[in-house]
Amino acid sequence: MTSGVSRREGIAALAKNMEASFDKILEANTLDLEMSREMAVSELMLDWLKLTPERLETTVSILKQLAKSADLTSRLINAPYQLEPGQSYSQLVPLGTIALVYEAFPELAMIAAGMCLKTGNGLILRGCSTASNSNLALSGIIEESLAEIELPPRCIEVILPETGSSIEELVVQDKYINLIIPYGRPSLVRKVTEKATAPVLPTAIGNCYLYWSASGNLDLTRDAIIDSHKGQPDAVNAIEKVLIHESKKSSSLITLFTSLQENGFQLRGDAQLCLEFSEYLQPMPASEWGKPYIAPIVSFRSVETLTDAISWINRYSSGHADCLITESYQESRNFIQNINSALVYVNASPRFSRNPNCGEAVFLGMSNQKGYRQGLIGLETFTTLKQVVQG
Repeated sequence: MTSGVSRREGIAALAKNMEASFDKILEANTLDLEMSREMAVSELMLDWLKLTPERLETTVSILKQLAKSADLTSRLINAPYQLEPGQSYSQLVPLGTIALVYEAFPELAMIAAGMCLKTGNGLILRGCSTASNSNLALSGIIEESLAEIELPPRCIEVILPETGSSIEELVVQDKYINLIIPYGRPSLVRKVTEKATAPVLPTAIGNCYLYWSASGNLDLTRDAIIDSHKGQPDAVNAIEKVLIHESKKSSSLITLFTSLQENGFQLRGDAQLCLEFSEYLQPMPASEWGKPYIAPIVSFRSVETLTDAISWINRYSSGHADCLITESYQESRNFIQNINSALVYVNASPRFSRNPNCGEAVFLGMSNQKGYRQGLIGLETFTTLKQVVQG
């Protein structure tokens, strides 16, 4: 493995060269957008694909943060046991080779490259054909940066769809790949998970639930819903389903529905609520409770108890981020203990950020997997433990 200093310099070079190439990247991205519109690509994919100066600046900021953050691979952890007469400890080490299979989101290539350099991993990037020009421009920046610091030129490999190498061929290379991360629509994640022979860390977007309890504050509920959809360009933790305690007054519900509509949301509901609030809610098929919209759409359902809400969320939520609004400490403890999701938010917006508060933490996405990792996909996700007994 290369030294921490070299890897840090490599990330700094990525940031510097990307910052100097904004015009080139945006020009390539414009070509992708024009081609995608001609091919009638969905508005969702266009939003994910469209780069802006702000998105590029955010990416550069993340890379600069990664460059100056501590090196995880030099961290020693006390072992929970000691073997006499030796000394036992654990050390974080790289996983090996990571493959990122992603739709649109061209800047994810740079963030993943920075995270893999930081943790000493190799990286294979496989984007989609709609972002070919953008990915090619970013590939050149990665290649230039590696050469500048004299890092191994193939420690980050970019596979373009035009080369004829398919996703199906990539995800069965378990002899060479230690972890595959699919990022995009549920259909892509499902496809990779079903076809792969190498370990997969599936990501999740949308279909997060909020339970508005009997004691929960109206303003906090509204703000949490609206704020959760503001993650750009991908509202990973967007609240798309809301369970309402049956004791809530009609006036409070009307206030919430009106405010959400004024903020551009489409509203849907179960049969009971649609009957009572037909001018605000549209009926929804039962099949939608377990599916993400990945759009500014929110569906509502009335429940009798906290236990009913927890049972419903555990059955239908995507399982990566769910929320409770309550004034009851007992309710909050019950919710935290019994919800099966990776992250639980109490009286707080679950809005996702790749570099929250511009601190040391950097996240690629969210996972609802119960196995290797779940929750926020950060630098430690790209490492494993080596246990050492030194006599």
